[in-house]
Amino acid sequence: MSFSPFDHPVLSGLLGDEETARHFSAEAEIAAMLVFERALAEAEADEGVIDTGAAAAIADALNTFKPDMAGLKAGVGQDGVIVPELVRQLRSAIGKPHDKALHFGATSQDVIDTGLILRLKHVIAHLDAVLADVVELLAGIEARFGDRALMGRTRMQAAIPITVSDRVRAWREPLLRHRGRLETQSRGLLVVQFGGAAGTLEKLGDKANAVRAALADKLGLGDAPQWHSQRDRLAEFASLLSLISGSLGKFGQDVTLMAQAGGEIALKGGGGSSAMPHKQNPVAAEVLVTLARFNATQLSGMHQALVHEQERSGAAWTLEWLILPQMVAATAASLRQAKTLAGQIEAIGT
Repeated sequence: MSFSPFDHPVLSGLLGDEETARHFSAEAEIAAMLVFERALAEAEADEGVIDTGAAAAIADALNTFKPDMAGLKAGVGQDGVIVPELVRQLRSAIGKPHDKALHFGATSQDVIDTGLILRLKHVIAHLDAVLADVVELLAGIEARFGDRALMGRTRMQAAIPITVSDRVRAWREPLLRHRGRLETQSRGLLVVQFGGAAGTLEKLGDKANAVRAALADKLGLGDAPQWHSQRDRLAEFASLLSLISGSLGKFGQDVTLMAQAGGEIALKGGGGSSAMPHKQNPVAAEVLVTLARFNATQLSGMHQALVHEQERSGAAWTLEWLILPQMVAATAASLRQAKTLAGQIEAIGT
């Protein structure tokens, strides 16, 4: 049984996106944490914080490490985070005398947050690629049918004649702007998190900045000071997710209304009805509206998660874990369904 419709064995056919879901699996999250620990050991060895033999022993252990998932589950229940038990298991695998070199100077939040950013790097590339596909499909629709007539409607009432191009541009142009926003945000979002116990990297002394820069470089992320309690980047990203799904929701809402009116749009491959076999329901269009409203609702929670107490908040941080993956999944599903819907439009206008 799944608690989430986004990875539900049945409902994910409507609301899921496999490419995105795999980056939020437990396996992907742990793999990203191990990438962090390996890169940290290498960076600290490069700067002389730990010896090269320790870094090699850590790398060897990570190559063959298989986590005890039951132990991790129990550890999270006790500690509130996965990292203390994960580090314990890793140190056991490394063995003495190099076990204590693992995770040196880091804290749980460094591992979890950087692991998230590593996974979001792949997700953002996927979202941008599908955004580009939807933009291209909408441009094709405009090229084919743009000169045809439609009745412009304001406040749900007939207004004046417009062209198909007028309406399609209202679908397409926000998506172009969202691609620009995604590119701009990525530069600030895709940065390393490394601050140590209270954000000061006190164990690394005068090597702190050099180790952090080397760590960022090895991970392919930007270098930035720690942001343990500064969650504005993630909240801004969540806002963009809601903007993307919201713009796609407008596309879906328009299509459902045009289909209801009859004669304005022709769709292929609509959904069937168990009671009315003649129906072709605009399923993709409807779910775009649903997902837009879902993300708009979740966004307030991400803004609540901005409120961290002092140097770290367990409560606000955990709230992010509940919300952000769901928003990413909803946005990816929106893009998938928008691509489907754009491909279903056989004709539009008169």
